[in-house]
Amino acid sequence: MFTKEDLQQIEKHGQTPGAVERQLENFRRGFPFLHVVRAASPGDGVTVADEAEASAAVARYEKEAPGLGIVKFVPASGAATRMFKELFEFVNDDRRGKGIDTLLANIEKFAFWPELKAVLPAGAGDKVVVGAIVGEGLGYGRKPKGLVTFHAYPEGARKAVEEHLVEGAVYAASNGVAKIHFTVSPEHRAGFEALLAEKIPVYEKRFGIRYEISFSVQKPSTDTIAVNPDNTPFRQEDGSLLFRPAGHGALIENLNEIDADLIFIKNIDNVTTDARRGDTIRYKKVLAGMLLDLQDRAFEYLKALEVGGAELEPIAGFIENRLCVKLPADYDSALLRAVLDRPIRVCGMVRNEGEPGGGPFWVANPDGTQSLQIAESSQIAPADLPLMQSATHFNPVDLVCGVRDSKGRKFDLRRYTDPSTGFISSKSSGGRELRAQELPGLWNGAMADWNTVFVDVPVTTFSPVKVVQDLLRPQHQ
Repeated sequence: MFTKEDLQQIEKHGQTPGAVERQLENFRRGFPFLHVVRAASPGDGVTVADEAEASAAVARYEKEAPGLGIVKFVPASGAATRMFKELFEFVNDDRRGKGIDTLLANIEKFAFWPELKAVLPAGAGDKVVVGAIVGEGLGYGRKPKGLVTFHAYPEGARKAVEEHLVEGAVYAASNGVAKIHFTVSPEHRAGFEALLAEKIPVYEKRFGIRYEISFSVQKPSTDTIAVNPDNTPFRQEDGSLLFRPAGHGALIENLNEIDADLIFIKNIDNVTTDARRGDTIRYKKVLAGMLLDLQDRAFEYLKALEVGGAELEPIAGFIENRLCVKLPADYDSALLRAVLDRPIRVCGMVRNEGEPGGGPFWVANPDGTQSLQIAESSQIAPADLPLMQSATHFNPVDLVCGVRDSKGRKFDLRRYTDPSTGFISSKSSGGRELRAQELPGLWNGAMADWNTVFVDVPVTTFSPVKVVQDLLRPQHQ
């Protein structure tokens, strides 16, 4: 199937013919649906901490943070294309929906208005105004969300990436240093570096800390081959194969290279203003403190199992009640060890208010256990979709991760993915239809074999910006 030139291209991409053949087989076979048992809910997979428990978790994290290596990991490589989709439709195709009316009626309320006003000609019409946002002018249609101005303050507006500097200083600093890692696209890295070089001294002075900022890009070796509608390799005009980025699930490679004891993960667009940040800061610390407690208990039980002679029942009780893994009736010490010896993630979950995206579910596993997973609708069989409608909670991408084992060694996170999960979507290139394949999402299949605990957090901790009009919501004003 592959020519000599194909093999050279595959090798240059950091892949092997066998890996590409497995990708082709995924297209032909499709991905199996998750064996979803039920939606997780309060008291059944979603922990609801009372005030005393939350305060104890905060105290524990604040006490231990100085002795921990902490990193805030922010996926920021996505372009803001979807955020400005309606604006492009108006400028390019004269399609004017209600969103455009809302945008123009409130244009002076956007934090980017002073920047926009400065580039508009006198008497600019509606299409010129909108065109200056996405095209020549602000150029937001070509920029990542991190470089879009989100919030206005008396001392000056802030872009999304700046709000992560502020958050990181408040809850992710250790011994006066806040380490923040951004995954970025190669073409936008210089823009991030230039902005941060200008702004970091301002925030270091404000918070009395030092930042250590690092970047990574999605690896070409994680790209996936594109195919025609008949699942044969898609070839470009020059006859070469087409490889496409495999979605944010590929970032497990980037996360795996972070050397830390504890890693916070949060999307680039989920930020709010200083005045509304209190719950965000508190519950980040709640999640971290709960993780530290779970990790300590898991390590104690692992050591007891290694020594031998430990009573299995208390260990099984901890696994079922605290780590939220339902064991089969015939469990043994080997299974208990296997469950305990995994990375741990504690995930904030907000009450479901109809936002699109994944939610918390109980899933049956091949080893006879049931565990908690974040599942998207595309991973659930059509017959099981009513379970998604019944979900009380929604995944806002609010994770705290423990990535070291009981002996202090880093887990190889690539060993805890589920390669049988993924997504097939219809795309196009050069006007021709193609099928594309995404790897398991970073917080879906790429973390499928982690120990997962869901915790109810206030909806005030969730302030996403999916479309530009979201910046008019109270949490962004």
